[in-house]
Amino acid sequence: MPSTVIRRFHHDAGTNRLIVEFQSGRVYAYFDVPPEVFAAMRNAHSRGAYFNEQIRDRYSFARLDNRANPDQMKGE
Repeated sequence: MPSTVIRRFHHDAGTNRLIVEFQSGRVYAYFDVPPEVFAAMRNAHSRGAYFNEQIRDRYSFARLDNRANPDQMKGE
């Protein structure tokens, strides 16, 4: 089901970094996100709700600068 909050996201298992592009176009990296948290987000009925409840305010993050190209992201 498409999210009204999250455009797409990708998890790098090597670094446990979750990259999230929001519908606003902003892209953030969340650090030390375990693969099982990513899998649960991928399978959640509401990815935005899952993100807000299980990821936001629980993991360190950084906003990626405007040079990041979200079109090169893999993801949902």
